[in-house]
Amino acid sequence: MGRIVCIDYGKKRCGIAVTDPLRIIASGLTTVETDSLIWYLKGYFKQEVVDLVLVGYPLALDGSPTDATPAVEKFIRNFRKVFPDMTLEQIDEQYSSALASRALSESGMKKKDRERKGAIDEMAATLLLQEYLGHSGY
Repeated sequence: MGRIVCIDYGKKRCGIAVTDPLRIIASGLTTVETDSLIWYLKGYFKQEVVDLVLVGYPLALDGSPTDATPAVEKFIRNFRKVFPDMTLEQIDEQYSSALASRALSESGMKKKDRERKGAIDEMAATLLLQEYLGHSGY
């Protein structure tokens, strides 16, 4: 069984989370500059068996696209061209960054460290992946 990778896509940075090979635990992996994301994924897919990639899909509360939606859609199209055999699913990412910031705060992380945007991006991806695992019966 391969891992599941989850991406919290952003204009500047992308948070990445991953499951263990048995798909029991979701852990933050890293934060990558958006311009380097495909390159990073190519290297990661060579090292690890990955069966599924989840991408946070931004929608407003009423279900309409946000200003971030077109960039995520462009990434998804590019991903499918570069990795045509990889399964990719979209996952609702509403409130993921706000929940990530709160989780980091409650974990006791110092404010200075929480303000490092990459920490929030990575945590947001982790929370999205945990939610997916909880709803998917893994």
